[in-house]
Parts: sequence; C-alpha cells; structure tokens
Amino acid sequence: MRGRFTEISERFAPQLRPLVPPEALRAAWEAELAKNGPVTWVGTPVTEPARPGAVVVKVPVSFAAGAAAVAIGLAGDQDWITGIQLLPAEAAEATTATPWEPPRYADLERFAEQEVTVGDGTLAVSGTLSVPRQDGPVPGLVLLSGSGPHDPDETIGRNKPFKDLAWGLASAGVAVLRFEKVTHAHPARVAANPDFTLTDEYVPHAVAAVRVLAAHPAVAASRVFVAGHSLGGSAAPRVAAAEPSVAGLVILAGGAAPLHWTAVRQFRYLATLDGATGAAARAAVDVITRQARAVDDPGLSASTPSSDLPFGGPAPYWLDLRGYDPPAAAAALGKPMLILQGGRDYQVTVADDLSRWQAALAARPDVTIRVYPADNHLFFPGSGPSTPAEYDQSQHVDPEVVADIAAWLTAGT
Repeated sequence: MRGRFTEISERFAPQLRPLVPPEALRAAWEAELAKNGPVTWVGTPVTEPARPGAVVVKVPVSFAAGAAAVAIGLAGDQDWITGIQLLPAEAAEATTATPWEPPRYADLERFAEQEVTVGDGTLAVSGTLSVPRQDGPVPGLVLLSGSGPHDPDETIGRNKPFKDLAWGLASAGVAVLRFEKVTHAHPARVAANPDFTLTDEYVPHAVAAVRVLAAHPAVAASRVFVAGHSLGGSAAPRVAAAEPSVAGLVILAGGAAPLHWTAVRQFRYLATLDGATGAAARAAVDVITRQARAVDDPGLSASTPSSDLPFGGPAPYWLDLRGYDPPAAAAALGKPMLILQGGRDYQVTVADDLSRWQAALAARPDVTIRVYPADNHLFFPGSGPSTPAEYDQSQHVDPEVVADIAAWLTAGT
C-alpha cells in the first residue's frame, strides 16, 4: 500500500468511509506484515463481476512467509471501494479455472430449469425455477437471500448456496424459485428512493414469486412455502403476512436480534481475530457502535443523515426495522415453520438470535427447530471459529440441511 492509507480511505464509498479511517487501514496492513513479513511479489490482478456496476479485483501477493490474495470490491460510476479483504492465494485464480460444481446430492436427471420474470414494470427481476420431473403436484419453495445485493444463487466468492439448495431440493421433489434481489438488479433505482425499507427490499418480489410458483401446473398451489436466509429469514414473516396463501416458513439463520446491534456484535467478534480482519474491525467498532446508538435515539427521524447510520442506510429503513420483531411477527401468523441454525455462525447466533425464535415459537407443535453444530452462517460444515475468509473456499450447503428441508416440505405428500 506504500503508506497511502488516507488516499485509500477517501476512495471508499461515502457511506462506508467512517468505518475505514486511515488509521484502521494502517493497523490492518501492519498486522499482516507483522504476521507474514514484507511483500516480496505482486502478481497480475484478476477481475471478476460481482453485480451490475460492481466488480471484485483480486491481486495475488507473496509475503516473506507465504502467499495471499488481496480482494478489492469496486462499484459505481467512480469505482468506489466497497471492501478490502485478504483471502487465500487460490482466490486470485480466475473463476473460469475453478467453476462451481454441483453438490453430490444434486441429480440433474430429476429436474428441469427455466428462467422466469418475477414482478413487473421497471423493478422486475430475473429468476430461475427448478421443477422436479415427477408426476403429481409437488410442494414449492421461494428462496429469499440475505442482506445486500444478491444474484439468484446468493453467490458468495466461489460458492452458490441457493443453487445448492435449489438443485438439491428439486432432486428431492420440491419445486424451487430463486430470484435476484431488487438491490442487485436495480441498484440505482433503489438508491434514488430515500424511503426504501425492508418491505420494499423483499415483500413485493417475494409475493410475486409465490404467485409464479402457485400458478405452475406442476406445483400444488396450496403448498407453496417461503424460505429466508439471514435477513431474508427476518423478512419472511412479512412476506407471509402480505400473502396469506403462503403455506409455511423455513427460517435459515434468520436474524432476530435488532439488526443495528447485530452489526455491532459482528464487528466485536471480528475484532477478536488475528491479522488484517481483526485490526480493521477493532478500529471500526466505535464508529458502528455510535451509529447503532443513533438508530435507538428517540430523535431519529426521516431527515437524519444516512451517514450517521449503520452502513449508510436511509433513516426510514432504520425507523422501520427499529420497531420490527421477526419472531413475534412469525408467531402471529399461525403457520408451520422449520427453523434452522448453524452452531458456528457468528453473524446470526444461537445465543442472540435462535434464542429469540425459541422463546416465541418453541412451544408450538407445528414449529421444528434444528441446530447443526458444525455449520457456519451459509450452512457450510467446518471446524473451529468461523471467519469471513472461509466463505471464499469452494464448498456446498450441508447435505443434512438439504435433506431435512426436503423431508419437512414433502411430509404428507
């Protein structure tokens, strides 16, 4: 980095800049140099598309004690930096050299896929429908991805957890519809809406997706379910409230604690890690804590600057979330639910989030709750403390998770 930390900080997207002051970047880089020694070689960058208007540039780097890849996210007309992360060296290989491969539990002979449009008008998005090749109507499942802009596969690094789920479940007799988030397909239109909320982010397209599935001749219209991952799990009760035909919910690592304080907890966890990740998080904890307190401030109003709030989200978004209790909303639905949680998940945790779902729903006979001790936030099995770097390793959703969802959805059919 040649010591140009102020210049790099100023290249971050404006809403992220408070979280990455020059001293945080310096601390993160010096932590890596202390661990790995000086840089001895810098290779040719590899650029990969991330979403419309955004790319990830991965630069292979050799230190005295080993190799790594510096991943830099760029987005917008001015190529604002959206993130810098140190990844394993193989992450700098072109993804075309190591393409995603189907998980073993996917049987391509047992289902067919077609592209569909979800929603209408200027905010319509693309989706993929996976339909089992079998007689008789089958249950259907709409997938809702987590926070941030996501493609239909919820692609993260080399992994596609929603494609894993869709292909695995379709192989087991469930029709699955996955679609890109409106924040992925239409980022400029979303950014231009100062009143954008969690409902705008999820509900209109999720309801449209439920109706697309219910209208398909291979699907039992009365057995269309919604599965939400992470923030999608938080939003799933709102979808079911807006579309009463939803037969039930599958909550995958659904956030239940207040989102702004969840962000603080995540930063504090990352601050305990070694290297650049920990150093950068330690420098940002005070900023994200101050922003979280601003969300709780009784003086928060629609006119509060987004720069004062977590991740630069508009004040109406946080005003809406501040009064939203996902488990309570789920309990009011009176619908069957399957709630799944990874034991190694540091983003949505057993102690902070699953406990809230349990308190609201565990006494219900139509609610099933399962914990997978080895799984992280993406339901990838592993060992030891979970870290952001492990998401870049090629892997698949836990087959036990796929089998449990399939069994729950197909019971009685």
